[in-house]
Amino acid sequence: QVQLVESGGGLVQAGGSLRLSCAASENGFSITRMAWSRQAPGSQREVVAQITSGGSTNYADSVKGRFTISRDNAENTVSLQMNRLEPEDTAMYYCWATATNSGWTYTAWGQGSQVTVSP
Repeated sequence: QVQLVESGGGLVQAGGSLRLSCAASENGFSITRMAWSRQAPGSQREVVAQITSGGSTNYADSVKGRFTISRDNAENTVSLQMNRLEPEDTAMYYCWATATNSGWTYTAWGQGSQVTVSP
């Protein structure tokens, strides 16, 4: 199955920047969509940014203009550059990918990366 390994995250002051990266091992699957979601304590998980294999992107309104998702199809990596971070961005961030194999499709998840933004 697809394995996703995240790196990055950490503690930053408001207004600062962080970069999250995620490396995927396809293991016979084909990855189409890659994305980042986040979940703050007591809140539902929300999709932050998505990118298709063709490079089309979509962002949550709360991060538009501050976050940028990018992808390297050859390396099977996806990154999330987060600028002008706000305390409200504090959450566990998860990389995920939609993978297909012989008509079977499922969503693979990374292990999660903590992002903490101090006031």
